[in-house]
Amino acid sequence: MPALTFDDYQTEGFEDESFTAAGVVRDGSELLIKTINGLPDGELRRRQNAIEKSLLRMGITFTVYGDESGTEKIFPFDIVPRIIEAFEWQHIEAGLKQRITALNRFIDDIYHDQLIVKEGILPQEILAKAKSYRPQCEGLNPPNGVWCHITGTDLIRHGDGAIYVLEDNLRCPSGVSYVLQNRMVMKRSFPQVFTDSRVRPVTDYPSQLYNTLMELCPNDVAEPNIVVLTPGIFNSAYYEHSFLAQQMGVELVQGQDLVVRDGFVYMRTTEGFQQVDVIYRRIDDDFLDPQAFREDSMLGVPGLMESYRQGRVALANAPGTGVADDKVIYTYVPEMIRYYLNEEPVLPNVPTYICQREEDRKYVLSHLNELVVKAANEAGGYGMLVGPHSTAAQQAEFAELIKADPRNYIAQPTLALSRVPTLIGNRFEGRHVDLRPYALYGKEVWVLPGGLTRVALKKGSLVVNSSQGGGSKDTWVIAPDGTDLHQPEESLTV
Repeated sequence: MPALTFDDYQTEGFEDESFTAAGVVRDGSELLIKTINGLPDGELRRRQNAIEKSLLRMGITFTVYGDESGTEKIFPFDIVPRIIEAFEWQHIEAGLKQRITALNRFIDDIYHDQLIVKEGILPQEILAKAKSYRPQCEGLNPPNGVWCHITGTDLIRHGDGAIYVLEDNLRCPSGVSYVLQNRMVMKRSFPQVFTDSRVRPVTDYPSQLYNTLMELCPNDVAEPNIVVLTPGIFNSAYYEHSFLAQQMGVELVQGQDLVVRDGFVYMRTTEGFQQVDVIYRRIDDDFLDPQAFREDSMLGVPGLMESYRQGRVALANAPGTGVADDKVIYTYVPEMIRYYLNEEPVLPNVPTYICQREEDRKYVLSHLNELVVKAANEAGGYGMLVGPHSTAAQQAEFAELIKADPRNYIAQPTLALSRVPTLIGNRFEGRHVDLRPYALYGKEVWVLPGGLTRVALKKGSLVVNSSQGGGSKDTWVIAPDGTDLHQPEESLTV
């Protein structure tokens, strides 16, 4: 097998994370590119195969609902990482902290005084038709005033070189387990390059998550009892639920394992009932408590919301945070930043058309072949039309959907997502990527240095979601000069 090199790699006019338009290796990527170019024949492919076998043994999977060939899938991984230089990461980190702070203020406001609506910043009709708004959460006061404790924000780089926010994920953001496992297998594959490139570590995430959850404890106890609440083994992110519980050293429970007695939450154990202080819930609001939300839910805990309202148990994320995931409300986040923080946004939104606005709707309906149309509350690449890659029949279908329920749709320009070299067969080809960094909000906002780089493995595709054929890459954030790096990557247990 011939040696794999980047000698004939082409950016093809796209913004590339590793090479300039002139084909020059970007700062921070030189050592990696030089190392790969110098590997013996077949060595990189051997390392890629070894990584895939390792991930398979560890059972790193996700679930694709409705796939007739089987629901359980191994998450594809590509060996060429995305590299982010220190100065750019500082910009991204500052923008994420600003955005999450404003979103938290927004959520607290709309479940209390709704000043942002009363002052005309957010139209009343937009909030009134938000499917993820939860009247059951009105007047709630989460511990420390924090609603969104765990956040995953999807970022893209456009052809102009700038970083844009594509969407916010504040309900039950998933994917961080892949970040941790990707790092472990990559460090084993390129230990010297990893060290010499001064890559910032990511494996303190479980301890940071644990500390964030500890800070939520509403009860005056020295050692709070924390659990991870999962819908069960058939959930698409069950692997992650069990992995994070294991890494934090806490119990993984289902709704049937918990009970509310005298206003407090208890966990059934072989030694009797044990009080629970903090719940990291990976169950959507609708299924959390059949007494408060969907009566037919078999996944939640009856009485949980009342216990939460009384301050006897903490929930992360707080119920009701999903209102900020609404893709129509997303368009108002820059205004939220100005309103609540009196600052200009560090990270801009992608330009967005709101189909509820008549002028926007007319434009969208006449340009469906050019735009990306998204349903306000869908995720995972579902409920989406990618105009340039769609058929006339698909465009006609979405036109009818928009006309029937304009509040439920937004549209955005088809962006030229940046690319990263990707191992395709026996050569490197550019594939489009996005980035989902993760942030934790306890006493302050902490951002994991890196995140999940998702890659559209299909040539020309802009859809990076795993459910739509995407994979992932490790994300290397280069440390500033003089930083003392402690890299405990091998401390992860599997």
